[in-house]
Amino acid sequence: MKNSDNYGNTEPAGNNTGNSSDATLLLVHKIQLLLSEKRTSLSVLRTGIAVFAVPISVLSVLIATSRYYSPEKVLQFLIPVLILCLVMTILALYLIIRALKRLHHFDKLINDLNKTSADIAGLMT
Repeated sequence: MKNSDNYGNTEPAGNNTGNSSDATLLLVHKIQLLLSEKRTSLSVLRTGIAVFAVPISVLSVLIATSRYYSPEKVLQFLIPVLILCLVMTILALYLIIRALKRLHHFDKLINDLNKTSADIAGLMT
């Protein structure tokens, strides 16, 4: 079979571009993968910020309406709400810190890959 030699090759059959372009293509694919992981980390960061906004909003409502209730009389409702707000704040901080660490890690990996090829470094300025 004539096409069995080109299994997995995306280049046309008569186009032999050489090892240099294959290495550059592999490097571009690696950078694309890292950029997609970076976008995922940005999504996690956005989620963490949104989760952090919920307890702040709940506490704002509780403070704004505090003159309409006596905290001693509604303590059985207030304590679970405050605990839930604390848990959501901890979760949000975890998501934000994790996303920021991963963003810096992917930036470092992309910069390391850019240093290996002058062609790629010229594109990623």
